[in-house]
Amino acid sequence: MTQIHGHCAPPFAAVREAFERNFAEHGERGAAVAVRYRGELVVDLWGGDADAAGRPWGRDTLAVVFSTTKGLAAICLHILADRGLVAFDAPVARYWPEFAARGKAGITVAMALSHQAGLPVWQAPLPQDALLNWDLAARRLADEAPLWEPGTAHGYHGLTIGWLEGELVRRVTGRTIGAFFREEVAARLGADAWIGLPAAEHHRVADMELPAADPASDFFRKVVGEPDWYGAKLVTNDGGDIAGVNGAPRRAMEHPSAGGIANARALAHIYAPLSLDGALGDVRLVSADRLPGMRNTRSASGCDLILRLPTTFTLGFSKSWGARGLGPGNHVILGEHAFGTPGFGGSLGFADGEAGLAFGYVMNRMGGGVGLNDRGQGLVDAAYRSVGYRTSEPGFWVR
Repeated sequence: MTQIHGHCAPPFAAVREAFERNFAEHGERGAAVAVRYRGELVVDLWGGDADAAGRPWGRDTLAVVFSTTKGLAAICLHILADRGLVAFDAPVARYWPEFAARGKAGITVAMALSHQAGLPVWQAPLPQDALLNWDLAARRLADEAPLWEPGTAHGYHGLTIGWLEGELVRRVTGRTIGAFFREEVAARLGADAWIGLPAAEHHRVADMELPAADPASDFFRKVVGEPDWYGAKLVTNDGGDIAGVNGAPRRAMEHPSAGGIANARALAHIYAPLSLDGALGDVRLVSADRLPGMRNTRSASGCDLILRLPTTFTLGFSKSWGARGLGPGNHVILGEHAFGTPGFGGSLGFADGEAGLAFGYVMNRMGGGVGLNDRGQGLVDAAYRSVGYRTSEPGFWVR
C-alpha cells in the first residue's frame, strides 16, 4: 500500500479517501493534491514515486502541469488589466503592432484569451525546437492568417495562446511572462510554481510518463484519421515540444501554455485569492471587480473546433468541459461558478468562489484524452461533496 503523507482536515476526509483509491485502484504512480477552503489549507497530501526508479514523491516535489499553466498565464493578463495597462476589448496589435498582419488587425485581447482568435495552431511548418526560441515562435505567429473569422467561433489554442499572452506581457512590461509571473504572483504568495524553472530546481521535478493516444477521444481519432486536418498540427507541428518534456531545456523554457512546473500546494495557493475577493491575507492579486471576467463565459459551443467536444472558456480560463457520459479524459466537471484550467494528462488548478474552494492536483502518470481522468475528477468530486455540494442534471456541482 502506498504511504500517503501530509494532512487532511476531518471534514475533507473524502478527499484523502479518493487520493488513496487513486493509488490502490487507478494506477497512480506519484501525485499530490491540495485544497484551500475559504482561504485555509485544509488538504495537503502527497505520495508515491517521482520516477520509475522509485524516487519518493516528497513534500516539495514538482511536476510539469501542461495546460494547467494557461490559468497561471491568464492571471498575469488580468493583473495587467487591473492596473490599466491592458484593455481586453483593445486589438492585440495595439500592443504588438506586427500582429496586425494577414487580417488580424481586428483580433482583440478578449478574443485571444477566449480561444476565438482563429489561430489555434501554427500552420506554417516549425523547425525542430522552435518553441525554445521565443522570438522565432512569436514572429511566426504574427505571420499567420486566421483559420476562421475571429470572434465567430472558438477552438482550443493549445499552444499558441501562450505566445499570445506572453508577447502581450513582454510588449507591455518589458518582462518575459516567466519573470512577470514569478515576481508578481508566485513570489508574492510564496507559491512554488514556475514558468521557466531555474536549473538549481530541476532535481525536484518528477519524471512525466506520457500516455498513449486515447482511442475514445474524438480529437485523437481525428488526428490519426485525418493527418491533413488543420487541428492535427497541434500535435504534429509543435517543434518537437512534447517529446522532450523530461529534459532540461524543456523544464527551463518559458512555455506559458503547457510548460509550467508546480506542486499542488502552489496551485491551490495561487487560486486561493481568486476564490475569495482577489486577495489572500495581505497579498492582493486583483481587485474584486476583476473576478467576474475570470469566471463568466465568453465562448462556448457544443463542439470545440479543435478538441471536438463541448468546451467553455472565460477570459483566459476554462469552465466545465464535456459531460460524464463522454467518459474519462473527455470531461472536466466543476461547479457552475468555478474557473481554472486542466492540463494534458489530468492535472488541474481552479477556484470556485461560491463553494469557497481553491484546488490543485499534479501527478506524473498521465491519463489519456484531453480532460480529467478518474483520478483527478474523483478528487474534484470529493472536494465538492466535502463542502455540501451535489451534482445537478447537467453535471455541475451545485449546493
